Amino acid sequence: MEKKFIIVDPIGLHARPATLLVNEASKFVADSTIVSNDKQANLKSIMGVMSLGIVNGAEFIIDCSGTDEEAALDAITNIISINNIGEEK
Repeated sequence: MEKKFIIVDPIGLHARPATLLVNEASKFVADSTIVSNDKQANLKSIMGVMSLGIVNGAEFIIDCSGTDEEAALDAITNIISINNIGEEK
């Protein structure tokens, strides 16, 4: 399962929001990946997420697969929304 988003945080996907996403993804068994500009990283890895350098206005995809993929994607989407990290596209 996947969803597309656009970064709305003026600073982009910096350390604080990246940490929120990693912490949320790590609560689930599902494999979670973040994809932007043809690069991807494990959403459970802060170094991987930060290495993507996702800036304000950039599109990204969250892809979850596994036994609890729907719950994982819903929870991650909620974190993105309530923390004004991005908007669903």
